[in-house]
Amino acid sequence: MRWSQQRAHNGSRASSPQRAPSWKRALDIACILAAVPAWVPLGLLIALAIKLVSRGPIFFKQERIGFLGRPFFCWKFRTMVPDAKPSLHESHLDHLMSSNCAMTKLDSQGDPRLIPGGLWLRSLGWDELPQIINVLRGEMSLVGPRPCMAYEYARYQPRHRQRCETLPGLTGLWQINGKNRTTFEEMIDLDLRYVATKSLLLDLKIIFLTVPAIILQVCDLRRRRKPAQKVRAASTLAPPTDFNTPKNTSQKHLETAKRGP
Repeated sequence: MRWSQQRAHNGSRASSPQRAPSWKRALDIACILAAVPAWVPLGLLIALAIKLVSRGPIFFKQERIGFLGRPFFCWKFRTMVPDAKPSLHESHLDHLMSSNCAMTKLDSQGDPRLIPGGLWLRSLGWDELPQIINVLRGEMSLVGPRPCMAYEYARYQPRHRQRCETLPGLTGLWQINGKNRTTFEEMIDLDLRYVATKSLLLDLKIIFLTVPAIILQVCDLRRRRKPAQKVRAASTLAPPTDFNTPKNTSQKHLETAKRGP
């Protein structure tokens, strides 16, 4: 039985969801202040690097869905070219939501929309550093479900929307439990579990386990990219052969981006 089904079986919610307990706000502020010597210099270096390798703004803001379905602007370091088409991600997300496939990132095999170094910024999660602003403004927390896109929220079933009954976060149970190796429904189950059981000790545990989870994610990315690099190298030595093998959805979207309109 899924966590959400068990939760429904045990009875309806006794009260309306709380935006953020006092302990959660205190933990967010304490962690941000304690980490100032780390994230401020790192943020400045990332901003400088983006300016050196790509024309355009340093930051990127995007409307996301937060607590109880309320929209807000989520800040990130820009890792894609300024005119990147969001429709590629939307169709990729449709595929992930309708299938039982692992939630592999669209850019895991390379994406022509990425700026130099953009893939590694995204893999390390450093592109999300500006979301500290969202945390300070009370729109997000350090720990919670990732804020979804508006078009993703519009496709949600009622049980999916229960993940928005707490503040969205930079990290969460999903991130430390496989992330891109999980399916969409498994992500939902992990988010609903957090909504129902969040506590100070759980948040501290998630924050502590986030760094090793990121390291594992980067190692996983390196393993996945090595075969792809060998294939590209081999393709320069021999003409491609069509074995009529169906391509996965991510590859189709990336090839569309490379060809252009």
